[in-house]
Amino acid sequence: MILTIVAPSGTLCRTTTDKVSFPGTVGRFTVLPGHAPLIAGLAPGEIIFTGETGDVHIPIRNGCVRVFNDRIEACVEETDGRSENREEKQS
Repeated sequence: MILTIVAPSGTLCRTTTDKVSFPGTVGRFTVLPGHAPLIAGLAPGEIIFTGETGDVHIPIRNGCVRVFNDRIEACVEETDGRSENREEKQS
């Protein structure tokens, strides 16, 4: 799957992953390969995905996510805290 996370400050993440978990407005949910298409609101919490060096945590205030054809696109507002183990690929 291709995961892209953007914020007003720019692209936070553009990578491939086999698993990503989001803090949805009605509860946490996980997206795996082949997931059904969806659009969902995001609540304060952390986006957690499996990266090359393990789990990567990106704290957010809120946002939304779209899943379609193994492409995951999240538009978020960042918290003041910065992610540890963040994998960034700027384009």
